[in-house]
Amino acid sequence: MGAVSIQQMAERVSALLTERMHIKGRDLPEKVHRAGRRLPRKVRTAAKELAAAMEQSYNPKLLLQINEEAVAKNYDICQKYLSDMNKGQKLRGALLGLSSSILFSLLAVAALLIGVLIWRGFL
Repeated sequence: MGAVSIQQMAERVSALLTERMHIKGRDLPEKVHRAGRRLPRKVRTAAKELAAAMEQSYNPKLLLQINEEAVAKNYDICQKYLSDMNKGQKLRGALLGLSSSILFSLLAVAALLIGVLIWRGFL
């Protein structure tokens, strides 16, 4: 594995972060920093290690010190998580939260209405 392939892996993960999670930034380290806790810990550490390997790949002496198996493993972790993300998952979660909030509000208003009717003697 050469420097070009490590950089391509980092660029692919960076593109997936932009495409799937709408995280903007110049390069992978900045995007990982901006993603913060929106990424699971395992994926976040793998992306940070991949970003560090990308930075090392620009220097020929440091390129020899890169563990290629770890880079491939980190790339697989990031790619698997980001490519498995459903695009509609965020929308579905937001709609579910909104509908449950509305349902709880209607239930509270109905209970309050029944309580007032009982208190006033109409029921």
